[in-house]
Amino acid sequence: MHQSADRRFIDAPKAVLHDHLDGGLRPQTIIELANQVGHQLPAADAESLDRWFVDSANSGSLVRYLETFDHTVAVMQTADQLRRVARETVEDLVADGVVYAESRYAPEQHLTAGLSLDEVVEAVQAGLDEGIAAAAAGGRRIVIGQLITALRHAANSREIADLAVRHRDKGVSGFDIAGAEAGFPPTRHLDAFEYLQRENFHFTIHAGEAFGLPSIWQALQWCGAERLGHGVRIVDDIEVDEFGRARLGRLSSYVRDRRVPLEMCPSSNLQTGAAASIAEHPLGLLTRMRFRVTVNTDNRLMSGTTMSREMELLAAAFGYDLDDMRWFTVNAMKSAFLPFDERLDLIERVVKPGYAAMTIPR
Repeated sequence: MHQSADRRFIDAPKAVLHDHLDGGLRPQTIIELANQVGHQLPAADAESLDRWFVDSANSGSLVRYLETFDHTVAVMQTADQLRRVARETVEDLVADGVVYAESRYAPEQHLTAGLSLDEVVEAVQAGLDEGIAAAAAGGRRIVIGQLITALRHAANSREIADLAVRHRDKGVSGFDIAGAEAGFPPTRHLDAFEYLQRENFHFTIHAGEAFGLPSIWQALQWCGAERLGHGVRIVDDIEVDEFGRARLGRLSSYVRDRRVPLEMCPSSNLQTGAAASIAEHPLGLLTRMRFRVTVNTDNRLMSGTTMSREMELLAAAFGYDLDDMRWFTVNAMKSAFLPFDERLDLIERVVKPGYAAMTIPR
C-alpha cells in the first residue's frame, strides 16, 4: 500500500524498533472491523480512509496526531480483532523486508469489550505467532517482540510494568511510556522504572520528540532508559558553527559516548513538527557525528510509510546508499531488546549476508 518505489530498499533486510501496533492497521481492515462493531469512520472506502489518516496526522501537532488513534483503537477491543491486527502487522512487515521488529501498544486501551490486561497481551501474541509461522512457511524469517506501553498521563504505569514482566518469557521484550510529553515528565513514573531495573528488564522512553532536553535528561539520568523514543531534540545540545563544525554539550556527549540508541522516525517527526523537512531532520547531523541512530516508522498508517520508504526518503535527502542502510540496521540490531546471542545471530546470518548479496551503489 505504501511501498517504496525502489526495489533495493524493499529487498534490504531491515530492523524496526519503534513501530506502534495501533498505528499500522490496514485501512480495509479498519473498515471491516468498524462495520462489525458499528463504529463510525470519517471515510467509507479504504483509499479515502487511508488519505484521511495521513492528512489528519499532517497537522504539525503531536496532540492532534494522537487523536487519529481513536479510530484504530476502537476496532482493537476483542481477542479476534487484536489477533487479526497483530497477524497482519507481521505480514506487512515481512512484505517490506523487515527481519526484526518490536511492536508497541498500550494494553489498557483495549479493555472496553471486557478483556483483561493479560488477555490483551495473549491475543496480540497469538496474532504475532500466526504471522511468524506463516512467514516461516513461506521461507521468510522474522523475529518480533511486544513492547508493552504505559500512558504518560495515566497513573497506573507500575501495574503495566508488572504486566510486561509477567509476560517477559511469553513474547514481551520490553516496556515503554508514550503520549503527550509536555506536562507529563517521565519522572512521574519513576516507581515503574525502578521496579523494571530491579527485575533486569528492558525499557525505552518516548523523550525528546515534542519536548526538549529536560525530557531526555530525565529519561536517562532519573529513569535509566536504555533507548530514547525519537530523541530528536538532543540536537539542542549541539552547536554547529558556520563551517559545519559541531561542539557537543554535556548531555549530547553522554548520549553519544554511552551509545544510547535513538529511535528516529523521520516522516512522523515532520508530521508532529519535530523537524521541518527530511533534509533538515537532525538525523543527518547525528548520523554524521556517529550517534547510535536507528531508522523507524512510528505509525505506518498515519505517516503513509514503510521502513523501505523511510530509507528511500533518507537516501534522497542525504545521499545515503545501501551501505548506510546496513549501518542503520546493524545499529538497530545492536540495540534490540533481544538476548545478545540472538542479536548476533540475526546480524551475522541474516542482515550482513542480505546486504552482501546486493549491489551496494557508491
